[in-house]
Amino acid sequence: MRVAMIGTGYVGLVSGACLADFGHHVTCIDKAEDKIKMLRAGTVPIYEPGLDLLIERNVREGRLDFATDLTAAVKEADVVFIAVGTPSRRGDGHADLSYVYAAAEEIAQVMDGFTVVVTKSTVPVGTGDEVEKVIAKTRPDAQFTVVSNPEFLREGAAIEDFKRPDRVVVGVEEDRAREVMRELYRPLFLNETPILFTERRTSELIKYAANAFLAMKITFINEMADLCEAVGADVQQVARGIGLDNRIGSKFLHAGPGYGGSCFPKDTIALSRTATEYERPLRLVDTVIEVNAKRKIRMADKVIAAAEGDVKGKTVAVLGLTFKPNTDDMRDAPSLDIIPALQRAGARVRAFDPAGTLEAEKLLTDVEFTTGPYQCVQDADILVIITEWNEFRALDLEKIQDRMKGNAVVDLRNIYEPEDFTKRGMTYVSVGR
Repeated sequence: MRVAMIGTGYVGLVSGACLADFGHHVTCIDKAEDKIKMLRAGTVPIYEPGLDLLIERNVREGRLDFATDLTAAVKEADVVFIAVGTPSRRGDGHADLSYVYAAAEEIAQVMDGFTVVVTKSTVPVGTGDEVEKVIAKTRPDAQFTVVSNPEFLREGAAIEDFKRPDRVVVGVEEDRAREVMRELYRPLFLNETPILFTERRTSELIKYAANAFLAMKITFINEMADLCEAVGADVQQVARGIGLDNRIGSKFLHAGPGYGGSCFPKDTIALSRTATEYERPLRLVDTVIEVNAKRKIRMADKVIAAAEGDVKGKTVAVLGLTFKPNTDDMRDAPSLDIIPALQRAGARVRAFDPAGTLEAEKLLTDVEFTTGPYQCVQDADILVIITEWNEFRALDLEKIQDRMKGNAVVDLRNIYEPEDFTKRGMTYVSVGR
């Protein structure tokens, strides 16, 4: 099949490359000429393990190409994906759908013959209806149908998630489009992947409901971690004890500094706004949003407390800046709240991240960025681990101790055991233990 992918952000680029790897011919389209030039030259503008090789292979084999003009690709396409950004709208938190509607209008102007237009972007309930109206108004004679096909990709594991997903959700209103989507995902049928066909509005809500539930699970275990600290329990054992219950499961039960990233923060807010509009407030989701925002600041207080209540004039070494490992994504990362709070308290901050430094430099000021963990901790008064990169899980602790001026370590991801540091006479602070 011939596929046009409008948008070469994280979702569009990963989805386009994977569909090409399924054997479809895919054109990824973006108005940003510099980005398309990079992709044509073999440079991938985002960090995602394995994506560069996947793109290189499919470009070489003629199944994947890139363009700044959508005309030719959309005219030939059986399926056109809208995979543009839907950031939180300034002021009210609603999803900004202007890019989605603009893409729909442009698609309508050039589409030729029956076309399935798929919203891959995360959009509120009812957006498919509006996309349908935009296309019909622009081209009253157009033969098309609008489908919802939300993504469930984890940054750092996106290719595996696309090729071996837990499920594929397709919101479709007519049989002809259903068969087109079935053919598009036929390789997954062969792998016995559950393909859930629903009505369009149901599909749109599934995406938000999934992200909100996972955000609640993270926030729950973070609050349990606070209780564990108060009563003298171990949150990791609590998480294991409840996670072994098949009704609960162990995933997303890892206490830490709060969730971040491109999805959970904006999607929980957008879902809350939608629920309020329909006069069905989601009190659990509203509480999750509030608790998570406050938690990030409280992690800075934990660092200050470990420094005997004062970081003024002290050097804080920070390992990990991105919201999670195996990505360069800094969107709503806990570090963006923790580091400025420490700076306001008078700390000098030095930081290292294996992939996120270039993005972090755009968002953080007065931070000394280093090229490795041991350079980062040189003469530091306190060490803080914010992101659980694999590179940080087996550090040479003797070298860490020798290079630091102080002896306090705050591990916000619980990647070490307390005795790893306390047996060396160091002060070790973790989360919920």
